[in-house]
Amino acid sequence: MKSLEIVGFKRANLGKKDAKAIRLESYVPCVLYGGAEQVHFSAPAILFRELLYTPEVHIVDLNVEGTHYSAIVQDAQFHPVNEMLLHVDFLELQEGKEVKMDVPVKYVGVSPGVLAGGKLVSKLRKIKVRATPENLPEYVEVDISELALGKSIKVNKVVPNNYTILTNEQAPIATVAIPRALKGQMSADK
Repeated sequence: MKSLEIVGFKRANLGKKDAKAIRLESYVPCVLYGGAEQVHFSAPAILFRELLYTPEVHIVDLNVEGTHYSAIVQDAQFHPVNEMLLHVDFLELQEGKEVKMDVPVKYVGVSPGVLAGGKLVSKLRKIKVRATPENLPEYVEVDISELALGKSIKVNKVVPNNYTILTNEQAPIATVAIPRALKGQMSADK
């Protein structure tokens, strides 16, 4: 799994007024929990671009005033109107302790339904998994080589590898939609 470093500075004062002042300086208030103690810190907003605005998952190497922590993003809050990053929650990774995380889906193979003129429609972009930090997958592979026209592939067809899938096993991951032109041809053939 990819790693990314974020350098932060401890926050002396906690609260709305102080958080607002931090944001005005282009910093994001953050909290790290899951370890021995909670660590409140702030980090430059620019550092979160590669972490949050990408479909990939990263393990974050947090450097808070010289103390290093290994963590994952648990939650990120954005302003409802201007989409400004308001707050980020990190969960500290501990060896042997399982964590839950949303992992992106990666399609493998070629669908016969798509070759026949259908359109692959992605229903789930991420699947929730539970695993120890060393077994966290970078992505979940979904084999679509048997996906025919009008058919869908569900979460229960995914074979987990050293992790547990928490997403509902009946949820569809992808379907092959039949375009209107093909529907017309199919009814004309009957």
